[in-house]
Amino acid sequence: MRHKSINYAKYGYIFSIPFVLTFLIFSLYPLVYTTVIGFTDLRGLTQASVHILDNPFQNFQTLLKNPTFIKSLSNTLIIWTMNFIPQISLALLLTAWFTNRSIKVKGQGLFKVLIYMPNIITAATIAILFYSFFGYPKGPVNDFLMKLGINEIPKNFHLQKWTARGVVAFIQFWMWYGNTMIVLIAGVLGINPTLFEAAEIDGASATQIFFRITLPRLKTIVIYTLITSMIGGLQMFDIPKLFLLGGPDNATLTTSVFIYNQAFSGSYLYNRAAAASLLMFLIIVVLSSIIFFLLRDKDAAKMRKQKKAYARTLEAIERGIQ
Repeated sequence: MRHKSINYAKYGYIFSIPFVLTFLIFSLYPLVYTTVIGFTDLRGLTQASVHILDNPFQNFQTLLKNPTFIKSLSNTLIIWTMNFIPQISLALLLTAWFTNRSIKVKGQGLFKVLIYMPNIITAATIAILFYSFFGYPKGPVNDFLMKLGINEIPKNFHLQKWTARGVVAFIQFWMWYGNTMIVLIAGVLGINPTLFEAAEIDGASATQIFFRITLPRLKTIVIYTLITSMIGGLQMFDIPKLFLLGGPDNATLTTSVFIYNQAFSGSYLYNRAAAASLLMFLIIVVLSSIIFFLLRDKDAAKMRKQKKAYARTLEAIERGIQ
C-alpha cells in the first residue's frame, strides 16, 4: 500500500507567523511611519491633522543648518573614533594572545568571562558608577590625584568637555572590547588549522603567523566588526544620556540624544526627529558602502571581472561563428 507523504513545510510557515507579525507591527510599521512624518508638519501631542509640507525637504534643510545637530553629529563621530581604535587594537592583541599555539594560555575560559563581563552590565549601572568615580568635590579619581600630588584642589571633571568625551569613549570601549574579542576569536577558530601547522613547520614566528595567515583571513570578520561598531557608535544613546545628559555644553550630545530631545523633551518636534533619523540612516548607508568598497577583496573582484570579460569574449566568438 502506498503511504501518503506528510508535508512538513507548512509547519515552518505556521511557526514563522509570530515573528512575521511582530516584525510588521513593531519594526516595519514604525520604520515606514517615521519615514513619512519626516516630510510632514507633525508637532506636539494634540495636533489634529498632519500635512505634507509644501517643501517636503524643509525639515532636512532645517536640520543641516542647525548648529546643535551638526555638533551632535561631530560629537558622535569623535567619541566613536576614540573608542573604536583602542577597542579593535586591544581585541586583536587579546585574540593573538589567546589563539597563540605556542603560549597555550591557562584559564582561558575565566579570562574570557572576565573580559566579556562589562558587556552584560546594564548601561545605567555603568553610567552611575563612572559619574561617582569622577565626582566633585569628593570622588575616587579626585582623591587619588590629590594623594599623588598631581592636583592640589579637587577638579570638577563633569565641566571639562574633553574629559567628559574621553570618559564616554572609555566606557564604550570597556563595554565592547570583550565582545569584539570573542567575535575575532571565533573567526580564528574557523581558519583551517593545517595552515598554522605548515607555517610552524616552515619556522614562521608567532608574529609572522598572525600577520601573514591569521589577519588576512579575518578580513571578513574585521569588516563585520567595523560595520556593526560604526552602526552602534552612531546610535550611541544610553551612556551619553545617563552619564551627563549630553553635557557639559553639549560636549557629549550624540545624534541619538539629539533625536530623543527633539521628539520627547518639551518641544515634541516629531517631524524633525524623524528627519534626523533618516539622515542618520543615509549616513550609515554611505559610510558602510565606503567601508565595503575600501576593504573589498580586490583579487576576487579582479577575477570576477576577468570571468565576465572571458564570457563576453566567448559570446562574441559564438556570434561570429554563427
